[in-house]
Parts: sequence; C-alpha cells; structure tokens
Amino acid sequence: MSGKTLAEKLLSAKSGTDARAGDYVEADVDVAMAHDITGPLAFQTFDEVTGDDGELFAPDRTVFTIDHHAPADGVQAANNHNAVREFAAKHGAHQFDVGDGICHAVLVEEGFVGPGDLVIGADSHSTTYGGIGAFGTGVGSTDLGTALATGELWFRVPKTLRFEVDGNLQDGVYAKDLILRFIGDVGFDGCTYMAAEYAGSTIESLPIHERLVLSNMAIEMGGKTGLVAPDERTESYLERQTGNEIDLSDAFVSDDDADYEAVHTYDAAALAPQVSKPSNPENAVDVTEVAGTEIDQLFVGTCTNGRYEDIKIVADILAGETIAPNARMVVVPASKSVYQHMLQTGVFQTLTDAGAVIQSAGCGPCAGYHQGVLGDGDVCLATANRNFPGREGSMESSVYLSSPATVGASALYGEITDPREVETKRYDDTVFAEVLP
Repeated sequence: MSGKTLAEKLLSAKSGTDARAGDYVEADVDVAMAHDITGPLAFQTFDEVTGDDGELFAPDRTVFTIDHHAPADGVQAANNHNAVREFAAKHGAHQFDVGDGICHAVLVEEGFVGPGDLVIGADSHSTTYGGIGAFGTGVGSTDLGTALATGELWFRVPKTLRFEVDGNLQDGVYAKDLILRFIGDVGFDGCTYMAAEYAGSTIESLPIHERLVLSNMAIEMGGKTGLVAPDERTESYLERQTGNEIDLSDAFVSDDDADYEAVHTYDAAALAPQVSKPSNPENAVDVTEVAGTEIDQLFVGTCTNGRYEDIKIVADILAGETIAPNARMVVVPASKSVYQHMLQTGVFQTLTDAGAVIQSAGCGPCAGYHQGVLGDGDVCLATANRNFPGREGSMESSVYLSSPATVGASALYGEITDPREVETKRYDDTVFAEVLP
C-alpha cells in the first residue's frame, strides 16, 4: 500500500483510524471558531442540541470574533455583536471584539492553532491554518453548532492535489502571485473537496505569512484545506509569536510514495506577477496583460493580505510619494496587533501622507459590507481573495485581485502596473516580531 499524504495523516491522527482518501471518519476537533455573521446561527443550533444547560466541548479552545461588520454598520449587525458577546460570556469562550481583528489572523497570532491540529471555523477561509501545518477547514454554522457541543465532526478524507514550486522567485513576485496562478491553472472548482498541498524548495523558503496566503486561498479553487508541511521555520515563527516552546514531534509531512490526484510543477523563476480579472479568481493572467487598466480604488487588507508585512510592502513603495489623483486607497489591517505595529514603525504615517485612508482592524470592504464599498462603474485593485460580481459593493463594479506589491506600484500611477517596474522588498517573519511590545 502506498504512503500517506499530509491530509490523510492529519485525519488519521484525529480519528484514530488508518484513514485514506475517500474514507469517512469521525474526528476530534482541537479548535472551533465563529464570527459575528456565522456565530448566531451556530449558537441557535448549539442550544437546540444541548438545551439551556449545555456546555461547550472545550471553552479554552473555542474562539469567537467580531470582525465582519465591525464596527457595526447597522442595528442588525449590532444585535449580532451582542449575541456573540453574550454567548461567549455565558460559556466561558474566548471572544475578540470590534477592532481586535479578523478571526484567521487572531487565531494564528494568539497561538490558538498549532501544527497537527484540526481546526474548524464557520468561515470558508478557515483553510488558512494549513499554512502552519494544521488541518483547517470551513464548515457551516449548523455543523459548527453541533461540534461546539460534541467536540467531534465527520469528514470524508480528501484526495490531494499537489503544487510543487522550485527555484527562486523574481523580484516583485510573492505567494499571492503563486496562488492566483494555481487557481488560474486548475480553475475555480479544480480542487473541489480536495486538499491543496504546497511543496518544493520555493515553498520551503517562504516565510510563514506567505504560506498562510497559499492556504487561505485554497478555497478559491474549491479546496477542503490547504496544507504546507510544518518545519523549523514554522517552529521559530510560532515560538516568536506566542513565547511558547513548540514541539513538532506530533506534526506530519507527506510520505515520498503518497498517492496524489495530480501534481502540478512550476519553475519559480518563470512566474510573473499575476492579476485575476473580474469576476472570478480563476481569471488569472500575467500583470502585463492588464497593465494600464485605470483604477478608482485600491484596497489593501483582508485575511489574505492584511498582515504587517503585506502593508509594509505597500508603504515602502509609497514612501515619499502620493497616490495618483484619480485613485483612492483603503487600508484595513488584519488585526489590532498589525495596526499597532503600523503606528510604532511609521508605516501608518507613510500611508496617510501618501493619501491612504486607514480603517480599524477587521474584514472591511472585502465582502462589500462597509468601510469603502464600490459604486456603479468603479474599478478596484485589491489584495482580497474574491472578485465575484458585487463582492465589494455594486454589481456594476469591477474587482481585480493582486499582491500587495502590485497594488502599491499601481497606486503610484492610478492604473494597474507591473511591480517589477518599481523597487520591491521581501520580508521574513522576524520583521513583525522585531517590534512586538
């Protein structure tokens, strides 16, 4: 019998079975999460399952965030916020409030997730946690509500689609460009209910904040999870972030003879910066194909590219410059910690001097709720993960997706611009850690 993939090993460990792709397993959940949109329905299900005296399976490993409509943009949003606060307080769960940040950023920064964990979240981008070697996946609010009571959930063990990248990336090319290229190659549904596994020397060289980008957008090609095998870089990152010693002895890597559904290989040096055209992430093209497209708004943020390193790349490009007069920029940090780092290091000042508007930490206009939605005919270049019609506002608007470097370069000229035309930097994970209070 062939060896196992990373996904098979993770679900074998959590189910206590010899799990193979296609098997159905009942697995133990390590961490459960919901936010202000998905939480209230999950709470309703939990109450129906357990009754008035129900208890969470593990309050210390249950996390709720208020991040989507944050600050509240209407009465219904405010009521949802209160429901989250009340449920968390009643059951002793961890709860992060308005301005604390996006669930996927907070769970990693605060050390709730580690290699080998099974993490479920009532949000599709819960695949993010695979960037540190956890099996992270999104579930519906009803499934989450049940799991909050039982600590278990059933899974069909996914097949694995492997993406191998070797060599050195060009200047101006980042993990966001890689994942857009992968999605463009396999299509929006090309990895449906499969694990996307990222490997090769290029992936191994990526800092953790870029690995998280790859895992985050696995869902944009239908992936059940997106996985990068944990290594010494993962260990060092988590120890810096949490101050705790990390033990990788319970972590997993794929076997050399593991069975994959398909393997896609890439030469890193041949990859150009990517832009996904409206209105699907799979519409990925080399930036040169859309260079010159005029832009009304630039959006920097989201759970994909709202980390400090992402925003600093944009600030480096705009330092001493101003945003083109025909464009506006909205910046939304992924967490309060990122916001504070921007203040401490001068990134905040650089961006505001350039003309950017900086919002409190959260999801911002990513799903078109508030903090900078688009109007009819508006064209936006965003570091977000989705660009469906109406995703960031009007159904008549257009959203292009790219890396922070491409957004920064484009801000200078008010049109989509190849980031290789300006000086760009690449940061490792210590940049964020160096200014921790």
